[in-house]
Amino acid sequence: MAVWIITLVGLFIQGKETVTFPSGDGVTITADLYAPHDKSAPMILLFHQANWSRGEYKEIAPRLNELGFNCMAIDLRSGNTVNDITNLTNTSAREKFKETRYVDALPDMMAAINYAKTHYSSGKLMLWGSSYSAALVLKIAGDHNAMLDGVLAFSPGEYFTSQGKPRNFIASSAVNIECPVFITSALNEKSNWWGMYVSISSANKAYFLPTTTGNHGSRSLWSKFPDSEQYWEAVNSFLDSIK
Repeated sequence: MAVWIITLVGLFIQGKETVTFPSGDGVTITADLYAPHDKSAPMILLFHQANWSRGEYKEIAPRLNELGFNCMAIDLRSGNTVNDITNLTNTSAREKFKETRYVDALPDMMAAINYAKTHYSSGKLMLWGSSYSAALVLKIAGDHNAMLDGVLAFSPGEYFTSQGKPRNFIASSAVNIECPVFITSALNEKSNWWGMYVSISSANKAYFLPTTTGNHGSRSLWSKFPDSEQYWEAVNSFLDSIK
């Protein structure tokens, strides 16, 4: 009987619900909700890297559930397909003839925060980004301190100069971050974000670099990579500090 109960709990934790909600300009945002816990549990909003989708978190979100977090993995309009999951927000944006550059995803991220707070989260809310979205979660954290309780950035950088933004587009906001912040990346990417990290004024900030070459973005946590547990150990430590 005990084994049967454990199996059911495991299935429940790994379950998900696909939801949709509007961005500010009418684009329909698609997200996968992994929320087995009460609304008072801490919630993490998961944003993907370039040319990908919410499928980046198929493996990651259930593990975060096991750690006690509710999660929502969001398709941003700047993206495509990964792990056999198509980015439906990108599809909606193109159908409405909207721009789909990295920087154009910011309204989608703000809409996701408001949607989560309204419908699914009454406790702590954290943002988690990968590559270009890692940079954008740092910007949001710096510009909207009161909205967030933590931020995790996987391989951030100043990726927006080709889109008309200044070289310090992210750093100028990151310097104002007051909530807990965690940054990580592949070993050779430290120079992309170290200046930002040093300037962040938060009293609770941490970073991790692997002893191996590592990986770019949140895929560093995928179990197919032999060094993924290094990253998970660092992530767990940070999350434990802000639960």
